[in-house]
Amino acid sequence: MKFFLNLFMACFFLQSVPALMHQAQAAESNLQIVESFNQGDKVQNPNDPNSKRKREIMFLMGIPLLIMLISTAVLGIAMGVFGKKVFVAHMVLASLSLCLAVVHAIVGLVWFFPF
Repeated sequence: MKFFLNLFMACFFLQSVPALMHQAQAAESNLQIVESFNQGDKVQNPNDPNSKRKREIMFLMGIPLLIMLISTAVLGIAMGVFGKKVFVAHMVLASLSLCLAVVHAIVGLVWFFPF
């Protein structure tokens, strides 16, 4: 009976050795993967020319957006207070303002969200 117990223990140990080696290799490879991701993280320099160009583009999109928003408000006031017939121009400027505002927001989120 002791022989079978020793034989069972030997078989169990021999089967578990490759599994333990595989776990050690898997842990090592997981560590290498995590380290490769951490090496990819770089702190961006705020004086980076690429970042400056992105900010210039956002600023250049913001100027016409503000002009269109103010023009839409002026046309709305002219329509509501003074009774001018500028409904079509008001709606065209409002739709263009909305489109540019959505584009401005999306570009801002894509470029600058993680800060």
